[in-house]
Amino acid sequence: MQIAIAETDQDIADCYPVLSQLRPQLAQEQFVAQVRELMREHGYRLVYLKDPQIKSVMGIRTGAWLHRGKYVEIEDLVTCQDQRSQGYGVQMLNWAKAYAKANGCSQVRLVSGVARERAHQFYQQHGMTFEAKYFSIDIE
Repeated sequence: MQIAIAETDQDIADCYPVLSQLRPQLAQEQFVAQVRELMREHGYRLVYLKDPQIKSVMGIRTGAWLHRGKYVEIEDLVTCQDQRSQGYGVQMLNWAKAYAKANGCSQVRLVSGVARERAHQFYQQHGMTFEAKYFSIDIE
């Protein structure tokens, strides 16, 4: 088993089949370019777990808040539908915590859609706390 940051275009492309299970609106033809832009402009990193194929994918970036300091935010975390409940998600969370610590962060954060109740239970079972509400408005 290996957990790594996708560095090459092929690594990024190989993450698409799993990540698209969470984000079906993403077009495969534009996926590598979109990830590359997020990497360049916003420090986004795509992390994958292989065992021996890609089983789980996580998008992360580092940020900072005035009141809490530096943190790692998990934007996307998904395990292949037919591979869930085998410990891959826990391993990805543990990797994110180790990455945060190695990069001087005091917290790992995650934003999750309100309807994803099973995911919320998973996060809470593994030490995450519900500490804020996230609001948004679309700009047209």
